[in-house]
Amino acid sequence: MNADVSADPGANSGGSRNAWGGVLAAALLLPGLQSPALAETPPEQAEMSVKLLHYRDRQPGLARIKVTAPSVYLMVPVAGRWSVEGSLVNDSVSGASPRYHSAVSGASRLEETRKAGDIQVTRYNDRDAWSLGAAYSTEHDYRSRTVSAGYRRSSEDNNTTWNLGAAYSDDWIGSSDDPTLSRGRNTTQLTAGVTQAWTSVDLVQLSLGASWGHGMYSDPYKFPDRRPDRREQYTLMTRWNHHFTDWKATLRSSWRYYADSFGVRANTLETAWVQPVSGGWTLTPSLRYTTQRAAKFYYDPVYDASLGAPLPPGYTATSPQYLSPDQRLSAFGAITVGMKVAYEIAPRWTADLSLEHYEQRAAWRLGGSGSPGLARFQADWLQVGLSHKF
Repeated sequence: MNADVSADPGANSGGSRNAWGGVLAAALLLPGLQSPALAETPPEQAEMSVKLLHYRDRQPGLARIKVTAPSVYLMVPVAGRWSVEGSLVNDSVSGASPRYHSAVSGASRLEETRKAGDIQVTRYNDRDAWSLGAAYSTEHDYRSRTVSAGYRRSSEDNNTTWNLGAAYSDDWIGSSDDPTLSRGRNTTQLTAGVTQAWTSVDLVQLSLGASWGHGMYSDPYKFPDRRPDRREQYTLMTRWNHHFTDWKATLRSSWRYYADSFGVRANTLETAWVQPVSGGWTLTPSLRYTTQRAAKFYYDPVYDASLGAPLPPGYTATSPQYLSPDQRLSAFGAITVGMKVAYEIAPRWTADLSLEHYEQRAAWRLGGSGSPGLARFQADWLQVGLSHKF
């Protein structure tokens, strides 16, 4: 990477295409884009960060889930061409399971602990890099094991980077309500993408993703909840980062389309403004909007006249084949407002604080009607972190 170019992207806007390669690498350091274009540039410094996340969500008259999750991340360059990175997280979860329509689930109160970790080894060559990784997560009624591989390659002028990825997950699902429940689920995921330095101050990215899963998708804490044993999921994402040289700020924007074999369709628009200010501070306000179509087997809160809630009209133990009252499969719109504040305490030391508020309502759906009768859903994230390069 050309250090002069990365320090002042706009200064080389009329230069050669090779100059944009440096801009690409510099721009990818900005939040919101991953780092595939740095494949040919092995990390020169180790990095360690610790984070503490606090999450809570609620519905009217019901304080639901609280999560406290400390985590640590470490990346170490090895022998000039390799890097090893990994993270550990320990989630402490407490609260009540979500409402489906007007009732809470069978596991209405819960105390849960989740431990998770991952590791990835990357080999850097002149124009490409490959990586292998593994992840493990466990809690008393759920376990997940994942292996993954990735390949990234940059063009000769360093303006374009292609990336491919694959992962395979082996999950186990149990239930506190049903000690006899022991089911599995396997998922294969593929991703592909390209990142292009469009101009000296514009970076665009296109990503495609697909996954094919087989196993248990029904929620053991909801009744009735019967979902297909197969699920195909597809995503299309575009990103655009534009750097405003005069303001030394960057606009990040993205659009994501999601579709699955359950019938869910969702569009998500997101934007953020990264603004460095004096004294080593950086402010990043953000806004995200999602609109979603319901799954084919989701049913609205209209209940059988004889059996009552939460059973749909005409319910029997065997028909219909698939049905779910899960609010997450309903039709709704959702808005997330966030703010991140970062401060450079000293050279190679950075602290950050981020806040996000999420609210989901049926009436906020665009492109169709939202599912009627759903309780408003709100969630908040607070995260503090400290990072050090050495």
